Amino acid sequence: VQLQASGGGLMQPGGSLRLSCVVSGSMFSINGMGWFRQAPGKEREPVSCINISDGAEYYARSVKGRFTISRDNAKNTVYLQMNSLKSEETAVYYCATDGGRGLYFPNWHVPHEFKYWGQGTLVTVSS
Repeated sequence: VQLQASGGGLMQPGGSLRLSCVVSGSMFSINGMGWFRQAPGKEREPVSCINISDGAEYYARSVKGRFTISRDNAKNTVYLQMNSLKSEETAVYYCATDGGRGLYFPNWHVPHEFKYWGQGTLVTVSS
């Protein structure tokens, strides 16, 4: 399984960006897709996750109400719509998947739950 993240860039505080993550091959066997981010000098932190089968969404408390995760199974793509961006959300954003290994959704925020990772896309929020 290979993941290709895109959509990052420079945005002013309060602005919006939409990230995309394309999955090579079919998403049929995948249980979940997640987004994590890592700022310089900080640990990787969870952002959001989606259950590919039923579309259930999970969010970190810091982004709930501002970010929306979605999927398009026909396009093998997961999106992260980010609104009202803050400067402290500058980071490399990574998408990840269990790849069919199985994902225990109550632990979606744990990076080790995900087996495959994309290369990351840089989001810079600055005026």
